[in-house]
Amino acid sequence: MAMTPSATERMVAAPPERESLQDWMDRQAGRMFILPAVILILGFSIFPLIASAYLALSRFKLAPGGYTLSYIGFLNFKKMFTGSQQFHLLGTFGTVSLLGWTIMGATIALFVWFFAHYVRHQRVTVVGLIGRTITAVTAIALSVLVATNLTDAGQLGTIGVTLFYVVCGVALQFAIGLGLALLCAKPIRGRSFFRVLFFVPLMVTPVGIAYTFRMLADTAVGPFAPLWHWLGYAQTSWSADAWSARFVVLIGDSWQWIPFIFIVLLAAVESQPRDEVEAAQLDGASGWQIFRDITWPSIAPVAATVVLIRTIEAFKIIDLPNVLTNGGPGIATESLTLHAFIEWRALNLGGSAAVAYVLLFLATITCVSFFNFVVKPMRGART
Repeated sequence: MAMTPSATERMVAAPPERESLQDWMDRQAGRMFILPAVILILGFSIFPLIASAYLALSRFKLAPGGYTLSYIGFLNFKKMFTGSQQFHLLGTFGTVSLLGWTIMGATIALFVWFFAHYVRHQRVTVVGLIGRTITAVTAIALSVLVATNLTDAGQLGTIGVTLFYVVCGVALQFAIGLGLALLCAKPIRGRSFFRVLFFVPLMVTPVGIAYTFRMLADTAVGPFAPLWHWLGYAQTSWSADAWSARFVVLIGDSWQWIPFIFIVLLAAVESQPRDEVEAAQLDGASGWQIFRDITWPSIAPVAATVVLIRTIEAFKIIDLPNVLTNGGPGIATESLTLHAFIEWRALNLGGSAAVAYVLLFLATITCVSFFNFVVKPMRGART
């Protein structure tokens, strides 16, 4: 006796309906709309990276009717790290002083604790171990470089000078920006005026700031010349000493970027919960206790993010040292970006691209590590 299929069996056996073109386009609409942006990013970001990577591995020469590029492997990098350009990039090395041993010891101890904390308190993965190893090796290598440069016989190269601008500059700018934000968040008279006044430097171009500081720092004919005469420094040239020139560049860069940190942190401070602050004040908490237990936990994620953004910008400093000192005296104020620009201007395009890739490597390792180990945990703790 033949059995007729049930309704469920007929539905299973039925062929699937063909999707119409309109349904397919509706389903792919998101990808279609984002495709132009992806193509633009590939065109303007990825392609130059690939082209400059090939340039860093090549020698550029002018030739009749154009130029030639000959592949030379890693010779441009070898020349910078162990060859004739070693002094320019890495500086000169001297005997390690007590300060140098302290810097190296503190860095190694920090990363030993860092690995121990990771193994004991987090889930260990291969990617995590590789990333932390790269960070630790880079940080220890940089600490050794700085320790051997900071001696009587040593001198900073462009890597050391760039790290000086990044570490000291960002720390100074963050401290002053945070202080101004906390001050302007208080109900003081004229705080709107101060907010506008502190924000003005951010609207001036870096070249304009460089020329302004070049005029202000002139001890002979600048507007503060009478003060320098009175203090007995009229014949002193700050641009002839390596550290005074670096500090003038650092002050100019800080003057430009403190308003950025100030305005972001001011918004974060003013968005903190006022009821908690008022309750703490009623309980008799001091200003430091309110900052430590309420304000700082509230603004920490924003503070970490603004430091990350500022760190990325600090690695690219070029206008101020170029206009103020032209990288001098010698190469005392020359950053990695200015180093690459000078090599480019000398038509050493391969060497310029190699310097740019060293800068890219350092900036990427620093910023990714800072994001993973500082920004991310702070955001997680906040949520």
